Amino acid sequence: MNYEVVIPAAGQGKRMNAGKNKQFIELEGKPVIAHTLTVFEADPSCTGIILVINEAERDEFMDMIERYSFSKIKKMAGGGAERQESVYNGLKHASEPIVFIHDGARPFIEYPVLQELAAAAEREGAATLAVPVKDTIKRVEKGEVLETVERSSLWAVQTPQAFRLSEILHAHKDAELHHYQGTDDASLIERLQQKVHVITGSYANLKLTTPEDLLIAEAILKQRKGEINHDTNRTGI
Repeated sequence: MNYEVVIPAAGQGKRMNAGKNKQFIELEGKPVIAHTLTVFEADPSCTGIILVINEAERDEFMDMIERYSFSKIKKMAGGGAERQESVYNGLKHASEPIVFIHDGARPFIEYPVLQELAAAAEREGAATLAVPVKDTIKRVEKGEVLETVERSSLWAVQTPQAFRLSEILHAHKDAELHHYQGTDDASLIERLQQKVHVITGSYANLKLTTPEDLLIAEAILKQRKGEINHDTNRTGI
């Protein structure tokens, strides 16, 4: 099933303390955003990528796109003051009935779930990747524990999130009209009393937010490279 993807990449990621847009931090010599784009560039079901950027970085993004020969970028839209506004700006350029929204700094999405997400969005209207919470969760106020939250029903939400284009556009328009800021795009759908289908993701599909995440990212890349080399040697290619 075909889809387009909106990738917000305009945020500066202050918690990364990199002194630049974290999208351009290199992992094994390749910018984070290039790793992310490569997944969708290689997926035949992805018909177009809408990249949402800081206009001041347009030339840098253009150079990166040319360097890696990305051909599916149909639009580079300007970012807004908040992520929600940036995503909405990108969605206005989408045309496929199904649209994904994916964090630019989440480069480890794997192919098998993409078709599952698209099918769920067509069937249910909205779908998101998520993984069960592993840690004990406590609600804290003013440095003191108020309660330990029962975690069996708690899931950590990831991206991509997938939607029928008409429904997520309506949800964003209504949120803008009522000055509502959601925690993610799925929350805008939930606000309208519509269901969001959950598909189990991977704990490796992390969003790069802090310097510590870069250490994990390097380990994931090395593991994946090792798996590829192992498979190549085993098949004699």
